Amino acid sequence: MWSSFWRSRDRFSLDELRYFIDQLQKVQIVNNVNKDFVIEALRSISELITYGDQHDSNYFEFFMERQVMGEFVRILKVSRTVSISRQLLQTMSIMIQNLKSEHAIYYMFSNEHINFLITYAFDFRNEELLSYYISFLRAISAKLDKNTISLFVKTQNEEVVSFPLYVEAIRFAFHEENMIRTAVRALTLNVYHVGDEFVNRFIVKAPHADYFSSLLTFFRKQCIDLNGLVSETLKNPDSDTTTAILAAVDEIEDDLYYISDVISAGIPDVGRLITDNILQLLILPLLLPSLQLDAANDIQIGAITSLYLLCCILCIVKIKDLANTIAAALFCPPEAFVADSETQLNGYVPEIQQPENENVIEVNGCSKQIMRSLSSSSQAHPENIISKGVSHSTLRDALLSYITAGDDLQVLGSLSMLATLLQTKVELDEIMLDALGILPQRKQHKKLLLQALVGEDSREDQLFSLGSSSIRDEFNCELDGYLQALKEQYGVVCSSLEAGTSPSAHRFQVLNALVSLFCRSNISPETLWVGGWLFRQLLPYSVAEFNSQHLKLLKDSYKNCTCALLEETRGTWPDLLVTILHDEWKRCKRAMEASSPQKEPKCILFPLEKPSADDVLPSESSIIAGERMCKVVKVFVLLHQLHVFSLGRALPDQPPACLPSDIPENSRARTAGLDVSGPKLGTELTLVDAVPCRIAFERGKERYFCFLATSVGSSGWIILAEELPLKRHHGIIRIVAPLAGSNPTIDETHSRWLHLRIRPSTIPVLDPAKSIAHGKAKTKALVDGRWTLAFRDDESCKSALSMIIEEIDLQSSEVKRRLKPLLNLEGDTDVSVTSLHPLNLEGDIDVPVTSLHSEASSSTQIPSDSS
Repeated sequence: MWSSFWRSRDRFSLDELRYFIDQLQKVQIVNNVNKDFVIEALRSISELITYGDQHDSNYFEFFMERQVMGEFVRILKVSRTVSISRQLLQTMSIMIQNLKSEHAIYYMFSNEHINFLITYAFDFRNEELLSYYISFLRAISAKLDKNTISLFVKTQNEEVVSFPLYVEAIRFAFHEENMIRTAVRALTLNVYHVGDEFVNRFIVKAPHADYFSSLLTFFRKQCIDLNGLVSETLKNPDSDTTTAILAAVDEIEDDLYYISDVISAGIPDVGRLITDNILQLLILPLLLPSLQLDAANDIQIGAITSLYLLCCILCIVKIKDLANTIAAALFCPPEAFVADSETQLNGYVPEIQQPENENVIEVNGCSKQIMRSLSSSSQAHPENIISKGVSHSTLRDALLSYITAGDDLQVLGSLSMLATLLQTKVELDEIMLDALGILPQRKQHKKLLLQALVGEDSREDQLFSLGSSSIRDEFNCELDGYLQALKEQYGVVCSSLEAGTSPSAHRFQVLNALVSLFCRSNISPETLWVGGWLFRQLLPYSVAEFNSQHLKLLKDSYKNCTCALLEETRGTWPDLLVTILHDEWKRCKRAMEASSPQKEPKCILFPLEKPSADDVLPSESSIIAGERMCKVVKVFVLLHQLHVFSLGRALPDQPPACLPSDIPENSRARTAGLDVSGPKLGTELTLVDAVPCRIAFERGKERYFCFLATSVGSSGWIILAEELPLKRHHGIIRIVAPLAGSNPTIDETHSRWLHLRIRPSTIPVLDPAKSIAHGKAKTKALVDGRWTLAFRDDESCKSALSMIIEEIDLQSSEVKRRLKPLLNLEGDTDVSVTSLHPLNLEGDIDVPVTSLHSEASSSTQIPSDSS
């Protein structure tokens, strides 16, 4: 008898459910005495109903029979504690999320108890309670379909007049807590994607349509906040704002993807609402005005941030009218956007007075006269090439001016903007791409062929005459239509283009700007590569668009870069030059042939990555020299590939070069017994040409070695070997250091001392593990070692110096010989001739600076003067 009395109840049984429901119905008021039991009862009921939904339908039948939903509402009414509200909302969320039976879901939603909970006046001063409430609403929205959504709305005359679930949720759409904002957005998307016609009409009617304007107002504030972070970084590059900027960028892009998801739901008029709001609240009053060259100091968003935001909006928000309106606005003068944004929103725009001389603009506070034509002397200067035929009176002209005269970030931002417009293939009409001068080559050809097929300009000489009158007339007519729509819909006053303007003139301006860019020496290689990608997309069919002046400027720039590359063959890193050129060739080829630029738009928000040693090493450091050489190689490779493209040739996978040469029989390397693999620590070599010396790697601890400088192909080494006492003229290699960059110098006061600089075996910028994140080095910068070798007499010291210089000359000559086919563009050298070969790296040797105790990378002590 006693055992049956103490027998435990089955945790998941119908009796257990009956017990908790009975006890809950007995509760008349909830206070501190019984609140814990009520919380436990609510939690247990949700678990049992979820269990029953998967195993036994009788559980939910009993739940309905006892009208437990009404009991939940009653408990909420008689409760005075927040903990009961939290548990009740959690109980409802768990049940709604886990119920699989359509019958059960329909029952839960088919009475007014759910709507009562939705509209109940909870105390949302408790943040935790608000989180439970939003989760409850989101759980409901996840179960909505065309059948269940009608249970949450009230209709009158076949129109929805009340939708508490949606209305209550969007009250918290812009809450400071990100998790709440995310949940509300998920709820709205669930509602939008149901596709109920009556609900959709309710959403886009006032006052509920204000949600979309509030969404864009919130987004506008985020953009202004981002600009503050970017401005601080540009003013103070050392400030630690990278993390904050990345977080702000993530939020902005999340907002845009949410807007894109809203549009994809296909609700009528939502796309128009978003287009109008994003243009009137952000793009027209803030982003576009900041692109002008003489933007006012009090403007809320800078040009760099604006270019990034415009790129993001075009990439993510796929609205045809939006893309075409932005493109058309680029043909308006900056004055068209100066009017107060509030008056624009009210539909009134004051008349814009055109300046008397439309060819005068303000740049950096100074008035400059822009000439319509250039003299023959000014055409030779790449800085002036953009001025031909450009009035600088529109925002498009400002974008091109950034390319020709802006700083690195401005250039990158302008290129990113043009590249983004070019890639907006579906949303942006071809006429707008043509007007901007960035219609891709293949589309130009396709368009002209189509015109020929339908009888327009069918003669062969007119087919490729891009400046023909019929094309100009069609072009001007269509573009004027866009500008007129911009004026009528958004109050942006913009005069029509000059009579006779043709697409070819605009493409000529873009090509001018890009050619001018490639002639600039103060722009980073990475930015130039983006320009190269855009240039390749626009390579024309007509010689008239890419004339001899362009080719001459590109060739002159290439020759200057070739001279700089030749200097590197006698520089600090010639042994790595061939390898780096080979790698950069492949990287540049991939970048040029990619479907989009490799740099994301958000890269323009950060100052360009500083070289790893800029702030910690002297200017004569080998690390700085190595990073400089990498930049020279990148620019050289780009210009070489652009030259190949401009000649209509196929670009080889590897750069053309001569094969490595064999080791000469009379070389020091052959005499010493070295092969193409180079010297190895602990191995034996012949010391025929070696010079005895002393060196101290620690104070008071001199060591005696035989010094030997040697080279094999494009690699070279300084070797310190210990002479074998029982084997004359033979020794064991103890220390190996790079020959290149050693900068040998005889001491001015001690003529038997030879000073050497010992550089690292590799450039840190080439090592991904030592890469830089937005200008901040992740590892400690490498430094050069310093050796001082003491020889027996002056002649021995001079002999060692001569040996080093001779081997450096041999090393440099070999590098030049291998690169000679690549450097020769005279006579348009054909890269396929049999004398040229892809760069073969098998003959390139890279032996790190090593010693028995890592001595070679440290500074040495001055040897004593004793013999």
